[in-house]
Amino acid sequence: MSLSSNTSNKSALLALASVPLIMTLGNSMLIPVLPAIQEALGISSLQSSLLITVYSVMAILLIPVAGYLSDRIGRRKVIIPSLILAGAGGALCGWAGGLGQSAYALILAGRVLQGIGAAGAMPIVLPLVGDMFRREEEVSAGLGLIETANTFGKVLSPIAGAALALLAWQAPFWTVPLLCAVSIVLLLILVRTPEKKAAIPISPKRFIGNAFKLYKANARWLTALFIIGCLSMLALFGLLFYLSETLEKTNGLTGITKGLVLAIPLAVLCAASFTAGKLIGEHKQAMKWTITAGMALAAAAIALCIADMPTAARIAWLSAAGLGLGAALPCLDAFITEGIAKEERGTISSLYSSMRFVGVAAGPPAASLLLRSSVPLLLAVMAACAAAAGLLALLLLRPGKQQQRELQRAGYAAARQTRRGRAGAR
Repeated sequence: MSLSSNTSNKSALLALASVPLIMTLGNSMLIPVLPAIQEALGISSLQSSLLITVYSVMAILLIPVAGYLSDRIGRRKVIIPSLILAGAGGALCGWAGGLGQSAYALILAGRVLQGIGAAGAMPIVLPLVGDMFRREEEVSAGLGLIETANTFGKVLSPIAGAALALLAWQAPFWTVPLLCAVSIVLLLILVRTPEKKAAIPISPKRFIGNAFKLYKANARWLTALFIIGCLSMLALFGLLFYLSETLEKTNGLTGITKGLVLAIPLAVLCAASFTAGKLIGEHKQAMKWTITAGMALAAAAIALCIADMPTAARIAWLSAAGLGLGAALPCLDAFITEGIAKEERGTISSLYSSMRFVGVAAGPPAASLLLRSSVPLLLAVMAACAAAAGLLALLLLRPGKQQQRELQRAGYAAARQTRRGRAGAR
């Protein structure tokens, strides 16, 4: 790869990193603002948690469709319209916020639009990074940067959300269209990936059949990764909701101070994601043990929080949990992206992203319901999720030469069927 090509890819990678950063900000900025939204709209904590959940539910339903389209017509042709939709949803939420207590239904509708946009934006970045680089070490490093942008968005979200809420609780919604516009400009200027040829695509039925065969050939490790991704996001967003609620209602922390405290474990998670992405390279065994150890650390740290302790100590243990989760996330991304042939990469990685969004959707309402019983019960459930994820990684992720050969055979077979389908369509 030439120097100019390498520089171009780095610029494109930074532009792509803006997508998960902005999508994460658009969702997670609401977490510290939820109590203010509850008060302004006269709604319960469960209703406010649905503002996070409905966004994720739409993404869960539509991410596989976006993955299919990205494999057929090109990644960028899916990402940019999706960012436009996400921006429109944020604008609707911001406008509806000025209508008073009757605005809840309209804000939910705006969050539905944002979720539709998120389905075709952030998840499609993962296969696009895999398309841009040939060497697995470069793919891993690129995915590490993307996951770092994602987690950095989570770090920045509580601070930015709390700061914007000082202006008005609707302000975080209004920032979404502005940020989406910035990302669209960066993608149009810096990302120059080859688009799919304008050939007649195979039918959705045949494509789904090919993807199913590929999944069936690698069901053990793909299923494990899907479930691990779901459980890790459920634990993360459940704990974030718990922290947001308790820091304000129990400790009396509000505004930027609350945002800074929320950002501490997320900053550790962000640093761990960046470091792991740089170090794992193409070593599948290292990925497996990083996921296993990371989830075990997260489970142990969350479980220790069950004991009665000062808030500062609890934040320290939750930061340790963030370290474990952060180290595991880029390894999960790399397993998916480096293990699937380009022809099917968008669909498989989108299914994985859908499962992550299941965890994002379930985390806040689950935390809200569990908090009604007790904090120890909530923490025990979140620790159990992380422990189950680690156990799945230990037992079901078995990277090796035989698995890689099976993977290549399945990927090449699916690719041949895809090409034959196109030829027949002509």
